[in-house]
Amino acid sequence: MVPSEDAAPQLDVDQILADPGVRIVVCCGAGGVGKTTTAAALALRAAEQHGRRTVVLTIDPARRLAQSLGLTELDNTPRQVKGIDVEASGGELHAMMLDMKRTFDDVVLQHTDQAKAAEIFANPFYQAMSSTFAGTQEYMAMEKLGQLHARGEWDLIVVDTPPSRSALDFLDAPARLSRFLDGRMLRLLLAPARTGGRSMFSLVTASFGMFSKVVQKVLGAQLLTDLSGFVAALDSMFGGFRQRAEQTYRILQARETAFLLVAAPEPDAVREAAYFAGRLREERMPLAGLVLNRVHRPAVPGLGAAESMAAAERLADLGGHEGTVDVLRAHAALAQQAVRERQVAARFTEAFPEVPAVSVTAQPADVHDVDGLRTIGAAISRP
Repeated sequence: MVPSEDAAPQLDVDQILADPGVRIVVCCGAGGVGKTTTAAALALRAAEQHGRRTVVLTIDPARRLAQSLGLTELDNTPRQVKGIDVEASGGELHAMMLDMKRTFDDVVLQHTDQAKAAEIFANPFYQAMSSTFAGTQEYMAMEKLGQLHARGEWDLIVVDTPPSRSALDFLDAPARLSRFLDGRMLRLLLAPARTGGRSMFSLVTASFGMFSKVVQKVLGAQLLTDLSGFVAALDSMFGGFRQRAEQTYRILQARETAFLLVAAPEPDAVREAAYFAGRLREERMPLAGLVLNRVHRPAVPGLGAAESMAAAERLADLGGHEGTVDVLRAHAALAQQAVRERQVAARFTEAFPEVPAVSVTAQPADVHDVDGLRTIGAAISRP
């Protein structure tokens, strides 16, 4: 028996976008499933159809969002999107792309003086960490979300989460980075600075000296010096990292936030969505529903693959019907694919039958303009 697409409750995205009590929509899922396009389409629809002053935050290395919205570039500052149809609704659409190093720099500038900030920026370990350290992008996405929320300038913030290896990185990275910055080793490295600013290698005790020699052999003296200087410079900010991460986490647990899982009907993507749904349940975060992208539907759903192939074979034997035979065979392949996709999607529905879902038909070409985003938005928001 083929699973029905209607097995899950129908997701009403328009109800979410129109609800003034919803101030944050987080699109999450595995990489390559259409999160960026979905986020942009929802933000555009919120502005045009529901009159909301909306900002979409994307983490998109391909920069397709800028092209879709007709902008020459996106950066770490929200830019208003012109030329969209908001005359009747009164809404606005702003878009930005996360620059994780710029965001980290802004955090430093906000929480320390100019002299200390210059010292931090010049530190080689900081330069590497703010640009390439594992988890920094996800942490800075949380930082930027917290900043946008605190400003209170928008009715709705739509977040396109980073294209991580695991969708869970968005939730896990802040805690990992906080643990790193608060870790025992970094505290030991910071101890000499707290004893009067003596050199890293003017050690407080013989036991710490032994520890330092071992660490030097593993990490290298220069890296250890850079790391020690980084830790000492950021000492006053450690608590702030943890507090902001906790505050943003509470925002994500609040009723003003709606998580939308985005997946394609592929085993890995659906499995990732199921993992994320389980984690959201554990963390008591509000999961609004599942958007299943790139679903294939045959033009004649009542004609099954077996019947189509049988008809194609009969016509091929008769001869003279090559065009019809090709169409029937193509239909049979598409019908088989649709069945496989429904079976894959059913794995999520069976595990989370209470989670509303909506399927979006695969588009013939990549979305590259505002009209394409409108089409996707309408497909997601169908009643």
